[in-house]
Amino acid sequence: MKICDGLYVFPWTSMSANNCNTYLIDGPARILIDPGHFHLFENVAVQLKALGIELSDIDLVLVTHGHPDHFEAVKHFKTQRSMFCVSLEDYRMIEEIGNHYGPAFDLDAYQPDFFLSEGNLDVKGVDLEVIQTPGHSPGSVSVYWGREKALFSGDVLFRDGLGRTDLPGGNGESLKKSIKGLESLDIELLLPGHGDVLQGSEAVKANFKKVQNFWFAYI
Repeated sequence: MKICDGLYVFPWTSMSANNCNTYLIDGPARILIDPGHFHLFENVAVQLKALGIELSDIDLVLVTHGHPDHFEAVKHFKTQRSMFCVSLEDYRMIEEIGNHYGPAFDLDAYQPDFFLSEGNLDVKGVDLEVIQTPGHSPGSVSVYWGREKALFSGDVLFRDGLGRTDLPGGNGESLKKSIKGLESLDIELLLPGHGDVLQGSEAVKANFKKVQNFWFAYI
């Protein structure tokens, strides 16, 4: 589904299958954000093909955090020219998952080409800002695309909600701090890892207030 020029969302419509939203920046570089589960990637592949885009056309696969419902499908790009990036902290989580499952996991497929760190990320003229936002996971990042005033928030912040903190490495106080840090950004589009996209600066500001006023008491 097209959000605006050069930006698409591929939402998962079946909660029983997978509910990670995948995003495509289609500009000077093609950047796929959070490709989802490996065995459920057909949803994304079909929608990419409808846009005339093959997997080999993707320049960068960017993963906001190291939970399987967001990163597993990186394996589909193992034989492609696409680069892959995730934070160092959450790559260590991926390694732990690989160590748990053993050779069947194919950890080699998830070797990043580089690690995400806070600051500017320029991908062939697509200018992004990587923001460290731990709390849902130790190395979770959010990504701000200034051209569209768009925030890819992963599982840090949703429409009417926030990421869970009861998984390994989760921390409620860190998540609160991360959300408060994002609030100062000029955001027209909130693009979460799950649930609906939120459009309009006033709606986004109201969402920050609602999440803090209600959900902060529970983490």
